[in-house]
Amino acid sequence: MATVRRDPRWRRRATAFAALGLLLATTSCSAEVQRGWLPGERDTTDHTPLITDLWVNSWIAAVIIGIITWGLMIWVIVAYRRRKDTVGFPAQMSYNLPLEVFYLSVPLMIVGVLFIFTDRDQRAIDARDPDPDVVIDVRGKQWSWDFNYVKEDVHEDPGVQAHLDGNFGAPDRLPTLYLPVGRTVELQLNSRDVQHSFWVVEFMQKRDMYPGENQYNRYINITPNRTGTFTGKCAELCGEYHSEMLFNVRVVTQQEYDNHIADLRARGNTGILGDQYDKNPARPFLEPAQERTAP
Repeated sequence: MATVRRDPRWRRRATAFAALGLLLATTSCSAEVQRGWLPGERDTTDHTPLITDLWVNSWIAAVIIGIITWGLMIWVIVAYRRRKDTVGFPAQMSYNLPLEVFYLSVPLMIVGVLFIFTDRDQRAIDARDPDPDVVIDVRGKQWSWDFNYVKEDVHEDPGVQAHLDGNFGAPDRLPTLYLPVGRTVELQLNSRDVQHSFWVVEFMQKRDMYPGENQYNRYINITPNRTGTFTGKCAELCGEYHSEMLFNVRVVTQQEYDNHIADLRARGNTGILGDQYDKNPARPFLEPAQERTAP
């Protein structure tokens, strides 16, 4: 029987692919340990350490599993390749029960471990403070934001919608949300028109906002740990000017926060910009005073 000649170049190609895979795995592992491919610092809020650890450790586990899997595949390709003097076909096996049990049990264990840690961290992140220091009613709209400081009964200037003045996302005109550092904050989220998503990039958290759903059901509880100015944006495609639906978050000291609230009150920004400014509301929203007692 004639033997099939093998192209010796396949060995060089296999070696090159193996080296490339090892390089990518090593680079990915070192990058994720250092930064975790995350946009912010670890201690930006009380939740960012949980999110960082879950993300980085998940990537480390994925890289380790990937290296083992790629290693086994390459080993099988090399060890069981067809030799030049091989004739006929190798022995055929219809099944291997221990191997199949192993293939089934290992992925189930991996998924189970990831589920346990994800559920633990998600419960901690979603835990609601019974009496936050600051309560802010956040209203998304096409294509800007309104911020109401509920306990202080004042509001920021209404966000300018990009398509009305032609000044798309001008940094000096973006709505700015003020938060006091080291204080517990509840952000009550709502939409005035279509579905939006509230996302502060460096906080590593975002949550969708639905029209007609009161803030009792959509909220974020955080404690900012670092002062500074952070980037906010809508993370849900919401129309023509979605990319311009930007805002800033400024975390300041308690004194600076109090001064800002006093300035808003002096400018006449008292009261809450409520559902009277909504576009075709699906149903009336709860008033801020009723939010914490809603069933």
